[in-house]
Amino acid sequence: MYKYYNANPVNNHVGDCVVRAISVLTGEDYMTTKINIFLKSCLMYDESTSNRVWEAYLRSLGYVREMIPNTCPDCYTVKEFCKDNRHGKFLLALDKHVVAVIDGNYYDTWDSGNEIPIYFWRKENYYEQ
Repeated sequence: MYKYYNANPVNNHVGDCVVRAISVLTGEDYMTTKINIFLKSCLMYDESTSNRVWEAYLRSLGYVREMIPNTCPDCYTVKEFCKDNRHGKFLLALDKHVVAVIDGNYYDTWDSGNEIPIYFWRKENYYEQ
């Protein structure tokens, strides 16, 4: 389920997880994603690292935000989310990190499978495209 992914051109592993995750979800290269998020931040008069900026960018791409079911909020992991969601494109928001999930596989620079997601974004109408 875990797939190593790092689109960062200089192989950085920290500070740009949003760009890396959105890049793999959209199929855009790293710099295109970074520029698009930066342009959104300029239009919103906010920092490109602000949650509200990258979330607005995801929304503009047809993603919708949903909450993780509250049945076991401290024990439902990224791996379990992937097992439950074998089809679709998702961005999982963790405490201080985000992870891309595509068709049950999670893409990251490290194995974040045991981390706890708080909420997620899913691609609306993923299979209707």
